[in-house]
Parts: sequence; structure tokens; C-alpha cells
Amino acid sequence: MRNKQMLLALLTLLVCSSLMFAGTVSGKVTYTGTPVKQKPIDMSKEPSCAKQHATPVTTETVVTGPNNALENVVVYVSSGAPDDGQVPAQAVTFEQKGCQYLPHVLVMHVNQELKIVNSDQTSHNIHPLAKVNREWNKSQPPGTPPIVDKYDKPEFISVKCNVHPWMHGEFAVLTTNHYDLSKGGGDFKLPNLPPGKYTITAWHEDYGTQTAEVTITGNETKDVNFTFKAKAY
Repeated sequence: MRNKQMLLALLTLLVCSSLMFAGTVSGKVTYTGTPVKQKPIDMSKEPSCAKQHATPVTTETVVTGPNNALENVVVYVSSGAPDDGQVPAQAVTFEQKGCQYLPHVLVMHVNQELKIVNSDQTSHNIHPLAKVNREWNKSQPPGTPPIVDKYDKPEFISVKCNVHPWMHGEFAVLTTNHYDLSKGGGDFKLPNLPPGKYTITAWHEDYGTQTAEVTITGNETKDVNFTFKAKAY
């Protein structure tokens, strides 16, 4: 018993010590040019969903914020990540509500449990268009249990609903837990990075990917910014 307590204390000390010398990568994702204007979605053929929106929602392929901020960009450690293979025990949830996918972009670790729920009064059809992983297509009537699945290979997967053609989302399946999704101001943060060399990748569903190299030497914050060029109309 005493040896077990000493081992736990040592492990705690090691974890705390590593965090003391861990750094952070943070920055903003912005765009240049003029993004394509997002189109309003007509849900009149699905009244139970239409009434959930006071004003019509728009497509979310390109979501922008103030000062040319770009949202929904997955920023992650693509090389040098210290926790590859450490699958989170907690599941991620993809919700169908108001005939929309929430969130629009869902990030998960390889082999992390994925739960897909239907919160609407209508049936949905979830069709992730995987190319590296296996592709599947499942119907989910209202009130039915969550669809539970997982992906065993890293991949960015487009998701659609064959019943409601305006419904579109993205799965980002990664081999690291060091990731973030850019917010309304375009900001992101990757904390708890031990000293080392890292490749940081930013992925956007319409604008592609960019990478940056960064070296963490201790308890510091390194600024990394990404700027995407908006596609022409």
C-alpha cells in the first residue's frame, strides 16, 4: 500500500513538473479577399425545423467574424504531438437540431467514441462521405437511440443528410488531442506542449490547409497566425 502511494505521488510530481515547463501556441486565423456570401436556407418543406429558427439560417461553409476573422478552422499539432494514441474516454456528440448539424465541424481523436443524436421531430439520414475510413449511411427516426461509431484512421470527412440536402457538416478525425477550433474572433490556443519542435496545421473545409513550424523551449507562449485567401465568387 505504501509503495502504491509513493508511486502515485511520484507520477503526480512528474505530471506537475512537465506542465510547469509546458508551453502554449496561440494565434488567430483570418482571411483576405471577399468570401462567398452564404445562402439562406429554405426549410419550408420541413415545418417542424423551420419554426425553430426565428430568422432563416444560412449555410456554414465559410463563417466569418469581425476584423476578417475566420471561424471553424481546425488548428492542431500534426507533428511532434506527445500524446498520439491517447484516446479520450469521453465521447463526442454530433447533434441534429433544427435540421442543422451541431456543431458544424466536430473534432475527435482516432478511435474516440462518436455519438450522433436526433433532437428533431423528423427523420434524418446521416451519411459521412469517408474515403480512408469505411463509408456508411444510416437513417435515424425521431426518438431513437444515438448512433454510436468511431473511426480508426485520421481523415477529414464531409457529412450530409440525404433527406435534407441543405444539411452539411464535417468530421475532423485526428491522431492528437492538441487541437482547437477557431472562434468568432478567429482565435485558437494549444496549451500544455512540452519542449520540442512541432508542426501546426490549420484546416478549413473550403480554403484548404496551411502549416507552420514552431519550437517550444519552456513555459512560454508562441504566436502563430494563419491567413487564408478567400475564393473568388
